[in-house]
Amino acid sequence: MARETRDMIIKYSPGFLRTLKKAQVMIRKNLKIRIKQFTDNPNDPQLNTHPLKEEYQGYHSIDVTADWRAIYKEIAQQEGELVAYFVAIGTHEQLYKSH
Repeated sequence: MARETRDMIIKYSPGFLRTLKKAQVMIRKNLKIRIKQFTDNPNDPQLNTHPLKEEYQGYHSIDVTADWRAIYKEIAQQEGELVAYFVAIGTHEQLYKSH
């Protein structure tokens, strides 16, 4: 479902930022590019945006690289703005190892 993104706000959890700080420069640069794509069009095919299941039920994922993912939850604010709250980033194996 397409949605307008002019009111999209991006926020990051402290854990997300800690993990990102330890990531390679390439990962940080790719995330910056992907977040720009995401705010322009959350349904950009390069992002492979999709809902998650099981322990991440209610969350979505975007591709940062071929193996790295960023997990977020959409939160509607009272002002009608939509917040994409990014809670986790890592390789596919790191994020989904228990599955």
